[in-house]
Amino acid sequence: MPDTPGSPGPAAEAAAEVALLVAIQQALVRPSAPERQRRAVMSAARGLSHFGEHSIGWFAAGLAGAAVDRRRRGQWLTAAASVVGAHAASVMAKRVVRRRRPQDPAVEVGVATPSRLSFPSSHATSTTTAAVVYSKLTGRTLVPVLVPPMLASRLVLGVHYPTDVLAGAALGGAIGAIVRRGLSGPPGAA
Repeated sequence: MPDTPGSPGPAAEAAAEVALLVAIQQALVRPSAPERQRRAVMSAARGLSHFGEHSIGWFAAGLAGAAVDRRRRGQWLTAAASVVGAHAASVMAKRVVRRRRPQDPAVEVGVATPSRLSFPSSHATSTTTAAVVYSKLTGRTLVPVLVPPMLASRLVLGVHYPTDVLAGAALGGAIGAIVRRGLSGPPGAA
């Protein structure tokens, strides 16, 4: 499709997103910060990355909920399955969109990834789905606690563009909202 007259075009948009990613990395992992602090931030981001890889940490959390909350075991298992389903949906979207991960020399990459595709972020998708459905089951508001750190970790690690994590969060939120409606009972009811 041709660019709209006056629009910046794909190359300029990509450059702007790389510049934004670099600015976010520098804000979250300040070059002027003590090395110990920089290592701690990168270590935390890597820990979140490993926890969220293939949604395994969030799936395990759902299984733990099913083991502890026997009366709502089926709901916990449904919620856990929705996290895996959200991950699968994001992987399918990646295969359609085929956007490559950041490869600019200005972007500091801090972790290996299982694929070269970035849009949408599967970590953002599964984390947001988990936060939405597990909020219903725990009666706690988990989205503002769980989602921003995971999204930030993907940017700190340089493996996603900002729009990747925003799209992943939107997809995960939509899936979570659909599944949440199917979970019965008031929030946190045992």
